[in-house]
Amino acid sequence: MAQTSIQKQEAKLKSLNQKIKDEKNKIEQRLGKQIISQSNLDYANLSNDNIKELSKKIADFLNENQSPKQF
Repeated sequence: MAQTSIQKQEAKLKSLNQKIKDEKNKIEQRLGKQIISQSNLDYANLSNDNIKELSKKIADFLNENQSPKQF
């Protein structure tokens, strides 16, 4: 009986972890889409190197211009 309860709890935990992962992915996609849209970037010109470079620039900008509790 305890084994079944543990298995149910594990299944719930696995489901919650998947929901968290899915939500993080949605946020990442929306953030990327907004940055691309508002920056008028052309998808055709976004190579992996360009994406990494832009990501670093954005991260550096945010890290320099935010107080510790802003986000």
